Amino acid sequence: MSDQTMAAGFATAFLDYAVAEGAPRDGLLAASKLSPGDLADQDTRIPIAAYQALIGAAIEATGDTSLLLRHVLETRLETMSIVGQIVHASTSFPHSLGQLNRYARLMADVPIPGGRERFDLTREGEAVWLVDHRPCDGSWMATEAGFARFISEFRRSAPEHPFEQALEVTYAPPPHANRYPDLFRVPVTFRAPRNALRINPVWLDAAFDGGKDYVFGIFTRHADALLADLATRDTVRAAVETRMLADLHEGTLSMDRIARDLGMSRQTLYRRLKDEGVTFAQVHDDLRRRMAMDYLGARKVSVGETAYLLGFSEASAFVRAFRRWTGVSPTAWRAD
Repeated sequence: MSDQTMAAGFATAFLDYAVAEGAPRDGLLAASKLSPGDLADQDTRIPIAAYQALIGAAIEATGDTSLLLRHVLETRLETMSIVGQIVHASTSFPHSLGQLNRYARLMADVPIPGGRERFDLTREGEAVWLVDHRPCDGSWMATEAGFARFISEFRRSAPEHPFEQALEVTYAPPPHANRYPDLFRVPVTFRAPRNALRINPVWLDAAFDGGKDYVFGIFTRHADALLADLATRDTVRAAVETRMLADLHEGTLSMDRIARDLGMSRQTLYRRLKDEGVTFAQVHDDLRRRMAMDYLGARKVSVGETAYLLGFSEASAFVRAFRRWTGVSPTAWRAD
């Protein structure tokens, strides 16, 4: 959750695309605080916040809020990340989805509440849905880009069997919603209870032509090494936050239990967090603050429901905490 990073390959590809669309390269780099050296290797880690600043600056420069969506639909994942190579060397879509979940962190650190995987498949009668469990923050950018990546890869590799059939998203229509019919080419339901893409069932059983065990093994060994390197950089705070998420609604969280889950004593956990400049209580409070923004920004739960989800015994206690975090009430913040 803290200090989230991502692979530089995505920023490099988007930067080149935005420049081709008329945005100034130097201006975008300055706005994102990235240097050419930061983007020289696609596996280099950069702050997610820098990537978001890059996108924001490019949209401002071009006046096109659909810029990231068009970029995703017009580019190939394998040119940005080893994960794309693994996906294309998989034997089937379910197999590739498993690999995507396994190596998702190599693309970007996106913590999923409850320890679930980022994507899963669900059957509802005759329909098959690809569900994205990324926490909803009320914005459209990451969600539409995530689904567009799936659509882009299948349009390019198997146009004879259209992958996408319908789309449900939790966010309100974005400024470029009028372009969705041309870009997504399927019915879209806004302000839905979930983020999900209905897919062609044929892809549950169809084999991928590119599935090659030898090549797959080479790519996964490289990816495993990258994951191991990332693990050595993990902060204790991030590990604590991950374990807090599942029980956040309980209110008072046990430092002793979380320490045990992390394989250390309470005293060791206290010392490790202190070395990172925070206390257990501060991590809990900041996690509540960020999740409050997620829940209220998605506009799918009330203030009272948000208070419960964050473990507050009363809505009034949550309102006081929210005023301390932001200076305004939850209702006023959501109305902005």
